[in-house]
Amino acid sequence: MTAVDTRLDHLAVAARYAATSDEWPVAPRFNPANRWYERLAVADDHEVWLLTWLPGQCTELHDHGGSAGAFHVFAGTLTEDTVSLPAGGPARITGRELGEGAGRRFGTRHIHRITNRSSRPAVSIHVYGPALTTMTKYRIGAGGGLEVLTVEKAGAQW
Repeated sequence: MTAVDTRLDHLAVAARYAATSDEWPVAPRFNPANRWYERLAVADDHEVWLLTWLPGQCTELHDHGGSAGAFHVFAGTLTEDTVSLPAGGPARITGRELGEGAGRRFGTRHIHRITNRSSRPAVSIHVYGPALTTMTKYRIGAGGGLEVLTVEKAGAQW
């Protein structure tokens, strides 16, 4: 008998929320000063967030405090820059554009930033499991390595 993988498919959850936008407890809003976000749902093993992005809005490089997850682009286009850390070498950033309907899974050690580089607003759905407790923000230092800027805590900074 083979073992069954019972891990939650975070991207499938995000896609289900995208398919049922008329059931969201809040409508997307856009804030010209900052990205807007609202938690749509929380369960024992995950949480679901709705985010909006005006052109030029972005996150800093960050992780998800050990949570795995996924995001789904509900409307518009977003660019994800993913950090890889080759052994003994400088950090490398690889960009990927994701259009409406596209999504991306990520593991517990994923470091990235998301930017709306388009000329249109964007809306995305993010699922994290377990629910976020911390997020570490980074920058690429002079030597090419990652440097910690801050560690934010759920309930305090968001």
